[in-house]
Amino acid sequence: MTILCVETSTSVCSAALCKEGKPIKQCIHYEGSNHAQLLPLYVEELLAFAREQKLAIDAVALSEGPGSYTGLRIGTSTAKGLCYGLNVPLIPVPTLDVLCEAAREQSEIREKLPAIRLVPMIDARRMEVYTTDENGKARAVVVENEESIIAESSEVYYFGDGAEKCQAVFNRSNWHYLPNIVPEAQYVGSLAEKLMSDGQSLKANEIAYYEPYYLKEFVAAQSHVKGLKS
Repeated sequence: MTILCVETSTSVCSAALCKEGKPIKQCIHYEGSNHAQLLPLYVEELLAFAREQKLAIDAVALSEGPGSYTGLRIGTSTAKGLCYGLNVPLIPVPTLDVLCEAAREQSEIREKLPAIRLVPMIDARRMEVYTTDENGKARAVVVENEESIIAESSEVYYFGDGAEKCQAVFNRSNWHYLPNIVPEAQYVGSLAEKLMSDGQSLKANEIAYYEPYYLKEFVAAQSHVKGLKS
């Protein structure tokens, strides 16, 4: 199965082509807010590569959130358009799972699994992060200390763009910060492959009503641009 994967939930913008759950080509930009300009170029490059390799796209996979409202909207609209154009299903993949998949690629993590606890964190501004509870369900948490995240006595590794700011309030010796772990499209593929096999994909009539997983309601701030204030 060949899946075109899209990931735009944070400041990192990426798209990848995965075959049988393994990445064969990825386009990525690590810093910036120009997802709307970059993502179409990445998709065009990947589709051209697929044609060269005579690969038929079987599905489009999307890192569905939580994360940046703007990034998620860009990724979702692109993925939905691709599904209609290619006549393929959409596979939404939880972004926090994608982040954990990226962490598992680290050698120090692979050697210690499954004895350790992985705690993904996506920045939700101020001292709030998107993370998972003890059952793996996504939630928004105001971080005060380790107990505000999870009551855990075993070895814990926390990571993601919301994790760095937490170092100031995390003091337990069994909590370890992993830097430079970001969600990437190449890690969406293996998760999407499993979801597709389990029948968890959206067909054309369902794609039209699909929305990204924001987790929190979007609240628009008052504009400071002259002429746009209410």
